[in-house]
Amino acid sequence: MNAVLALPIIAPLVGAALTIMFRHSILQRIISFTALSISLISAIIITVDVSRDTDIAVSRLGGWPANIAITLVADRLAAMLLLISVSLLVIVLCFAIGQGARDEHSPIYHPVYLVLAAGISQAFLAGDLFNLFVAFELMLMASYVLLTLDGTDKQIKSGVTYVVLNVLKSLLLLTAVGLIFAATGTVSMSELPELLAALPVGVRTGLNLLLLVAFGIKAAVFPLYFWLPDSYPSAPSSVTAVFAGLLTKVGVYGIIRTETLLFPGNQANLLLWVAAFTMVVGVIGALAQSQMKRILSFHIISQIGYIVMGVALGTKAALAATVFYLMHHIPVKASLFLVEGIVERETGETEFDKVGGLARRSGFFALLFMIPALSLAGIPPFSGFLAKYSLLRAGFDGDQWLIIGIAIAVSLLTLISMTKIWIGLFWGEIMPPVPAERVGILRHHQLMTLSSAVLIAGTLGVAFMANPLYEFCVGAAEQLINPMMYVKAVRGS
Repeated sequence: MNAVLALPIIAPLVGAALTIMFRHSILQRIISFTALSISLISAIIITVDVSRDTDIAVSRLGGWPANIAITLVADRLAAMLLLISVSLLVIVLCFAIGQGARDEHSPIYHPVYLVLAAGISQAFLAGDLFNLFVAFELMLMASYVLLTLDGTDKQIKSGVTYVVLNVLKSLLLLTAVGLIFAATGTVSMSELPELLAALPVGVRTGLNLLLLVAFGIKAAVFPLYFWLPDSYPSAPSSVTAVFAGLLTKVGVYGIIRTETLLFPGNQANLLLWVAAFTMVVGVIGALAQSQMKRILSFHIISQIGYIVMGVALGTKAALAATVFYLMHHIPVKASLFLVEGIVERETGETEFDKVGGLARRSGFFALLFMIPALSLAGIPPFSGFLAKYSLLRAGFDGDQWLIIGIAIAVSLLTLISMTKIWIGLFWGEIMPPVPAERVGILRHHQLMTLSSAVLIAGTLGVAFMANPLYEFCVGAAEQLINPMMYVKAVRGS
């Protein structure tokens, strides 16, 4: 298991180096799929291993002593996020190839994509704060290149905003890591819970807030969200799908670790207010838009609010619901951006006043949009309903009536905004007239449609297998709510 834990990081990095050496597009595709396939097999093995009882997989690279080793740790939360992330990266790569965009044909696309994959894997597996920071930097460098790969004025402008805010996040995170090391003498997440608890209350609170702000920028929570709606829509849809599905979730993962392992429950009230405002601001922003990609970008923000709500509630039931919500939300949000990519590829537009009648062009394509849209809004029997119901039930148990009311209202407004996309793009008259060579999504863009369908099938699988998956999430919550399980697993290895 020690070697397997490192493979999701090492395989993409080796693949990135090889794709730089071999710049032919077909060779790059083969190398990318091979590297990501190795990562996927490794993620499956890790997830199966940690699913047994309360197992937590630990690896110290190079066999060095614990106090100086680079430690990789996979509990149930990390393993689940790793498996979903690598699976999504494989599917989106298929979509990008089918899209036939010039981005994927660029000789730097595959190396950068693989570096991004390595950074995401490292973030979920990092056993210390410094290597978590390194993972964030890998993701920042790779995501900026992917965001501006076309080199258009719009992309460069959005990319500048993106990189400035993320550099600020990096500065805050590095400052927090440095101060934590100065205060405790370590950055190991297995040693910090005990040492941080011994610090004066003011110092502990300051360090906690510094980490929350850094991770909050990455997660795009209120009031640190404003960079996202302008940055993500300018990227190609395949890139935005990865960003929407994974990058904000890495920030959420940092918040979960901060509030369950390092500073358990210290900022619960603050996070409840952050969750409420994040939900409301995101959904209001979505309702004000008239372009599909911008609506979906604002919904990234509003849905993060639900996840932060579960972290703030902090009970075992709430954390289990939070993990299940992540399991539902990542494929649902990414699949909506893939569907948006097909619309843009077919019509060249996603503005409501320029496109219409898509449901009559392809009923199957309309179904591809409808399933994740209804799931995002929380309509039964889809996975979104089960995830939101679990969160609301945890809120009822804690008598948090205000946040429950806000969550229900935001869910209804989400349904309205999804209906707005349906009426604007999929209903009404067919406009503009589509050239014969571009009609028939399934006939001309099989790989794009197949990739989207596979991902959407995964969202249905979450609903159909909700009971065993939720039991897995309960086990993950058990590990999160008992930090000593993490500490003992790492120290005892």
